[in-house]
Amino acid sequence: MGLDHASLTSLAALGDATRRRMFELIRQERRPVTREEVADTLGISRKLAAFHLDKLVAAGLLQARAEPPAGIRKVGRRPKVYEPVDEAIAVNIPERRYGMLADVLTEAVLTETDRESAHEAALRVAYTRGETLGSAERERLRPGRLGAERGLSVAADTLEEFGYEPERTAPTLIRLRNCPFHPLAAKAPELVCAVNQAFLAGYLHGLGSDKTTAVLAPRPGSCCVELRGDDTTGGRPETGSACER
Repeated sequence: MGLDHASLTSLAALGDATRRRMFELIRQERRPVTREEVADTLGISRKLAAFHLDKLVAAGLLQARAEPPAGIRKVGRRPKVYEPVDEAIAVNIPERRYGMLADVLTEAVLTETDRESAHEAALRVAYTRGETLGSAERERLRPGRLGAERGLSVAADTLEEFGYEPERTAPTLIRLRNCPFHPLAAKAPELVCAVNQAFLAGYLHGLGSDKTTAVLAPRPGSCCVELRGDDTTGGRPETGSACER
């Protein structure tokens, strides 16, 4: 599904009803909370509260530190307090990348020139973002000259991390089973799908995979783009919305 280990760990930790109540309680308090306070509020033992709180810390949902009681100078062991981590927590199945799309569109608005439309600016930014990603991947892997099949294999590994769920349906054809920008793509397919294609085309170019192309090929239930090698016909793309689900 494109979920990383951290997301799966967080999801599993919150599957327990007691831990979920603790997490919600601490977020609502908006201040560091002791295990004694959590235990008293939920009506459980302090030992059980400490057990579940430490599980939430291990899952990356809370952070813990020692803090003296407010207004009291006390020598000795300080009580442990718990508070939410600063990062936002989101688990999506299938994976979505709304932040990436918003970032591309924001930069397009800020850098749009008099000689291009907003749509053209968005495609320019998306292509550049993809090209930068591909170049970094090429620098990291140093794959040498890439033929169509090898280029698609390297691309599939990266696109799996981005939530595209790539499927190798032929030696030189990869179909993307998930659209990271759905349902936004369904609302504005002409813009979002074009941005998606530009991003993937830029990625392939930056990667040095010149024997492959990113082609608009909308299919119901899948991403609007597929990756093809030079010798792949891929069949005639279906008509209609690029991201119907």
